[in-house]
Amino acid sequence: MKAPLPLGLGIATLSLTLLSTGISAELPEPVPNTPANISLSRYFERQVREIELETAEALAGIDSAATWDKTAPVWRKQLAEMLGLDPMPEKTPLHPTKTGEIQGDGYVVENLHYQSLPGLYVTANLYRPAKIEAGQKLPAVLYVCGHSKQKEGDISFGNKTGYHHHGVWFARHGYVCLTIDTIQLGEIEGIHHGTNRLNRWWWLSRGYTPAGVEAWNGIRGIDYLTSRPEVDAERIGVTGRSGGGAYTWWIAALDTRVRAAAPTAGITTLRNHVLDGVVEGHCDCMFHVNTQRWDFDRLASLVAPRPLLILNSDKDRIFPIDGVFSIYQSVRGLYERIDALEHIGLHVSEGPHKDTQPLNTGAFHWFERHLKGADLMDTTDEPAVPSLDRKDLRVFEELPKDERVTRIDESFVPRAQPIDLPKSAESWTTTTDTALKQLRNQVFHGWPADAPVVSMAKQNSIDRDGLQMTIFEIESQPHVELRLYLVHRHGLRPSDLDLVVLNPLDDDGWDAFCRRFKSRFTKLIQGFPSVEADEEAFQQELKMHENFAWGMAYVCPRGVGADAWSGSDRSAIHRERRFNLLGQTSDGMRVWDIRRTIQGMRRISGLEEKPLWLQASGPMGVNALYASLFEEPVTRLDLHDLPTTHESGPAYLNVLKVMDIPEAVALASGRSRCVLYASDEAAWTFPSAVRDALDWKKQFEIRKPPTESEE
Repeated sequence: MKAPLPLGLGIATLSLTLLSTGISAELPEPVPNTPANISLSRYFERQVREIELETAEALAGIDSAATWDKTAPVWRKQLAEMLGLDPMPEKTPLHPTKTGEIQGDGYVVENLHYQSLPGLYVTANLYRPAKIEAGQKLPAVLYVCGHSKQKEGDISFGNKTGYHHHGVWFARHGYVCLTIDTIQLGEIEGIHHGTNRLNRWWWLSRGYTPAGVEAWNGIRGIDYLTSRPEVDAERIGVTGRSGGGAYTWWIAALDTRVRAAAPTAGITTLRNHVLDGVVEGHCDCMFHVNTQRWDFDRLASLVAPRPLLILNSDKDRIFPIDGVFSIYQSVRGLYERIDALEHIGLHVSEGPHKDTQPLNTGAFHWFERHLKGADLMDTTDEPAVPSLDRKDLRVFEELPKDERVTRIDESFVPRAQPIDLPKSAESWTTTTDTALKQLRNQVFHGWPADAPVVSMAKQNSIDRDGLQMTIFEIESQPHVELRLYLVHRHGLRPSDLDLVVLNPLDDDGWDAFCRRFKSRFTKLIQGFPSVEADEEAFQQELKMHENFAWGMAYVCPRGVGADAWSGSDRSAIHRERRFNLLGQTSDGMRVWDIRRTIQGMRRISGLEEKPLWLQASGPMGVNALYASLFEEPVTRLDLHDLPTTHESGPAYLNVLKVMDIPEAVALASGRSRCVLYASDEAAWTFPSAVRDALDWKKQFEIRKPPTESEE
């Protein structure tokens, strides 16, 4: 195992133009070596290692073909779910439409499109031999394209035109080859860069990835190939490079009609992506939503026992050869244990991340052997050479007005059906239990499975001007240390308090906390921002404590406050993408931090049985809301200015497959009294309806925000 590397320092920084793509990427961007960033780097290292061990153990458990036959369908279903394809969409009519034809030297090209779903157009070129005997059945190859920008002005000819030489080669050598555009850089230009560049973090909440669309378009492409009279449905292969290499993996893993696969430069390890920064060179189409916390060799295993050739260049910086070889070794072991060793191969050529003849020759030779039965000594030395004008390969003169390609992210993964209103308290209990199980398995699967009793240590305590502040350190997870600040009236012990209010803080809340206590507790509070003391806020806090025997507790979950992660906006984006690759989101893990804080507070002597309130605002209020669902019921939730949908945050993996925020409020209100401070009552009709159906009276209450009520 390689030594752990500081986050962002695994590969020397370089500006890399992805050859044949026209897309530039920084690989990776360095981040400051602050204590918070170093702790996060160590956290990522530990998480990667956990997933590596889990994956290795799972693969090692496959000891025979019989075991694999039972395991593969389970893993295939999990992969489909992580691609937004469980359940699989309905296979609606393809409506294949030919729009043009080119006569080449020994081959014919058909320009065509089909609809993988209604309005989800796939533009394609089909290459076939010029002469096909009556009744002859030919092997077929689905070629899925990498990111090749082929555009003049406002017209995109599709990345299929950048890879047309592959189709020509296959047709000249007796294959039918369907080369399909991707939704990014196709003739109809969709989006692959939702989280990478466009801040569409709601993709995570929807459980959406463009990888799922590309996989589905490829599966439907095989449907089209098998409908052709000249295609032998028992001899279908799939290949592609870069992005197309990744889609080759998805398609071959999910669709067992694929008889041979040759993915080129499309996969590497989780370690490369997360720790070495390779994720920063890739758009979202390269990744599933990693709910099940897989390393990539588990994905690769799903091609077994069918013929699989893994191809890569030795100097590819976005698919490093060490990661590729690691995956090959792991999957090769599986092939050996299921008696299919002759069906796996590795082909490495010298060079960078580029479409090269040595790589192409390796793929061609693989299909000659496994789709046509050629001998090992048969050669396929004829190169694949670009020869066609991309304008001639264009499918649409005018784009269809009913296309859904440009907005498929809004509908590809269905949202959860609304939760039914309860008919009784018992039915609502059942609904709650089912929903919590779904949340734990589908949304928060990245939480530790067996967390130890929370580690909590009292650090210091100071009295100032009538108030006492005590600081505790809480270990939420290894390399995730939290600080809890407990404030109450001087002279009281925790056992004297009537209740305690936990305030999970966001960045604004941390600034307000520091302004409030700066002049009294500067030496106790670590990492004060550059803010002015707010004497009025301190006096208000003091007055509250003089009137009530309350404890006010404050905590910053990970990445907030004194332990905020630092770096550029771009590094923040890729930090969140790393969480996704670990089957987590930063906010989903903040929910865990709040849970651990609640557990820790109940270990403070004198607070074990005290009523506990939670108070938070904005997205952090949503984090507190979900935390309350998984702990012993808190007495009361005071939630301010919550977003009304996860479409606007916070992002949790797959949460919109289960519920949205108003439904989470209703679930929480069945466990704790919930007071919502909101201007728009109409957004909260569902929890209000549940309250009325169950006659909860004040169990759920909407109040005007304090600023509005004061007016």
